[in-house]
Amino acid sequence: MSTWVYPPIPPDELRKAENDSLKLELQWLLQSLQRALPALKEALEECAALLAPKEPGSTLVLSSLRSESVKGFVTRVGTNLVKGDIHLRLTTLPPNTPRGTTTSTPSTRHIFHSSSSSAEIVIAQLLAVKSLLNDSLDIIDVSRWTGQSTDSSFISGQLKLLHDHLREAKACLKGPVAGADISSIPGVEWWTNSPDEIVFQPPLGEHLSLHFTIQDANLVLTVRTLTPTSPGGTPSTPSEGSFSLSGLNLRSRLLGLGPKPPNHDEMGEIYEWRGRQDVIVREKVRVETSDPSLLSIAAKLSALEHEVARWRMNLRIILTGSTEED
Repeated sequence: MSTWVYPPIPPDELRKAENDSLKLELQWLLQSLQRALPALKEALEECAALLAPKEPGSTLVLSSLRSESVKGFVTRVGTNLVKGDIHLRLTTLPPNTPRGTTTSTPSTRHIFHSSSSSAEIVIAQLLAVKSLLNDSLDIIDVSRWTGQSTDSSFISGQLKLLHDHLREAKACLKGPVAGADISSIPGVEWWTNSPDEIVFQPPLGEHLSLHFTIQDANLVLTVRTLTPTSPGGTPSTPSEGSFSLSGLNLRSRLLGLGPKPPNHDEMGEIYEWRGRQDVIVREKVRVETSDPSLLSIAAKLSALEHEVARWRMNLRIILTGSTEED
């Protein structure tokens, strides 16, 4: 069945009718968007509320899988970790780390509390997400109240800016992806962004790193024991317990006995620790704990990104006739 009009419409009149129809459709879309923006803003405000510094915060358990390497908890309030109690039991703890007296494996306990320390542990990724959420709320307010709500070019630019902010916030909660450039994600370079040793009691010591990051909207603690490299770039000989009175440590080293740190993905790499000296990572333990608030933010951001992308595509189809972004 064919569709035709009789009598035929002259080409000029047909083009004019098509343009008039597109203008009416564009006007309807812009008006619909203005009605949808308050709902987008409300969802963003819910995300921002989940990152607000509200007491008592979220207490998260830290426990290494199938080992006693890391046990403890931390409390997150907003974008900061304000207190924690972390027990470490590693085979390569630095020599100045307090040792346990009832275990054969070196162990220690580190605590921190905002009331006893002037420094809290700031999670840079969450700080970035909070800033991006606030900027996104400003973008929506500008789109609603500047008087340019009927300007398609202006609204198109605002939607793109909003979409970029939502994608960047999602990327911060997603964390580094294997093989990707991590420089765009704040706070994930542990050799420069590990918390200061004096935040903890007792202090961590010069060659122990406790680094907190966000991965897939979960809180991740990575513990690393470090040793300096020699001037030629090879590991220097660790001094801890090398010559005990019993001779057990020396005999264990010579015969290859005793516990050995497991292999990890950073073996052989050299890092500039705190910009002061080159080190290698002797032992690395990663602990991940779910944070319901962060998981909720990630889900909301994903839905918001999809919704803004849909509005952008609808507007692009009317303006250019294409679904592809330039």
